Amino acid sequence: MLYGTLFDDALTRKRGIMTKQELFNLKNGTDVRGTAVGGVEGDPVTLTDEAVTQIAKAFFVWAQKKLGKRPVVAVGCDSRLSSPHIAGLCAKAVASCGGNAVLTGLSSTPSMFMLLKSDFGADASIMITASHLPFQKNGLKFFLKSGGLEGSDVAKVLEIASAGGFPEGNGSVSEKSYLKEYAAGLVAMVRSACGEDEPLKGKRILVDAGNGAGGFYCDLVLKPLGANTAGSQFLEPDGRFPNHIPNPENAAAMKSVSEAVVKNKADFGIIFDTDVDRAGAVASDGEEINRNRLIALISAILLKEKAGAIVTDSVTSDGLAAFIAAKGGKHVRFKRGYKNVINESKRLNESGVYSPLAIETSGHAALKENYFLDDGAYLVTRLLISLAKLSKENKALLDLIADLKEPAEAKEVRLKFKAGCDFKTLGKTVIEEVTALAAQTAGLSLAPDNFEGVRINFDGQNGNGWALVRMSLHEPILPVNAESDEKGGVAKILNRLYGFLKKYDFLDAENLIKNS
Repeated sequence: MLYGTLFDDALTRKRGIMTKQELFNLKNGTDVRGTAVGGVEGDPVTLTDEAVTQIAKAFFVWAQKKLGKRPVVAVGCDSRLSSPHIAGLCAKAVASCGGNAVLTGLSSTPSMFMLLKSDFGADASIMITASHLPFQKNGLKFFLKSGGLEGSDVAKVLEIASAGGFPEGNGSVSEKSYLKEYAAGLVAMVRSACGEDEPLKGKRILVDAGNGAGGFYCDLVLKPLGANTAGSQFLEPDGRFPNHIPNPENAAAMKSVSEAVVKNKADFGIIFDTDVDRAGAVASDGEEINRNRLIALISAILLKEKAGAIVTDSVTSDGLAAFIAAKGGKHVRFKRGYKNVINESKRLNESGVYSPLAIETSGHAALKENYFLDDGAYLVTRLLISLAKLSKENKALLDLIADLKEPAEAKEVRLKFKAGCDFKTLGKTVIEEVTALAAQTAGLSLAPDNFEGVRINFDGQNGNGWALVRMSLHEPILPVNAESDEKGGVAKILNRLYGFLKKYDFLDAENLIKNS
């Protein structure tokens, strides 16, 4: 195999043919996710060998019908313990249906789409990953040359999986990596934009891959461009994630890379999530460049090239909206979920409104120029081009966002629903009632540009900021995001919200007080 495994085959994964309900329980928006490694208390294996096999066969059948031909399917994986095993199952499933499968070994999610745009020879691809979730989780993401599957497409695949009756044949399984070619494309992009072979020469840039799949970026992208990568850490794939979770939103992960940047006196730090479709960055002083700051930075770069609409998720700050407007752009807030913001940006372009970027505060960023693919490596490469150019003018990358107004305080509090309750129905009721209360409360007003939950503005006497109360996309949780332009303002806002939410006995509203 191109990528070895520490997966313990002794752990029970076999459980017989999966029912339709069991298969649909694995649906996670536009991909499939479940528990792949046993032994974690209270978390039984759901992504069994049988489930994987059924779903992979179904994807082959669905893709064949969609494309009108028998597709060659590439299968890649991240560094999770179970990933090589699951990738092998997918390849065998395709071959058993008479198709040809190509195992690409350790891969990034973006590279599994980009190989479809190259002369690699595949018509469809499957990426084995569960992003930043714990080590025991895993999943499958699906691509055609036209892009990643929509949620409705995944539902059709699962319908086929539950029906069974797959074709039989004797296809082939081969091995061929693509990650080096993918990285070479990024190197070529930087050299073309900067007009020199080593535009990062003299710069110390370190990478924190969190033992995910992003370690390649150090040797295959930064070093060829002349960068000094000393201080880079956790580059070796290790599905146990022994150092920290590979996640730019995780506080411990960001603290780790920030400390490494300061310790090694680096000019720039980069952190990827497990499958490299998200990224965060760190300035030379250890200051984090993520969430609103990351959005502002890439927006400033793109809007300087051409004015347009920047689509973000719903939890972005008012300061970011003002920043984008000052740069000649239009800020469009939309509902969370990377496919949601991507599809809204696509819709704008189709309607005649130029929109170069769809981005979430989580670090999912998709550029129009890059097939609207959420690609963390492409995002940071775009930043490095600007870093290299600005350094020639004795300017710093953060000069681009020097005028970004940031809140004095910001916090997210997650309120859990009581176990076993109908949290989706109850959550909808809560949001409707909070919306009505806020509209009638002095000092509070409803934000006009909101696409999920309820976004409430609080005046200077009531916290001087805003809060967004929404439902989690996948979990029985009601997240509350709050920002304030004054110290102590978030506590005022959370206390006001507690007054609204404390009556619901199925909701852990006390967490608002604990975090205020």
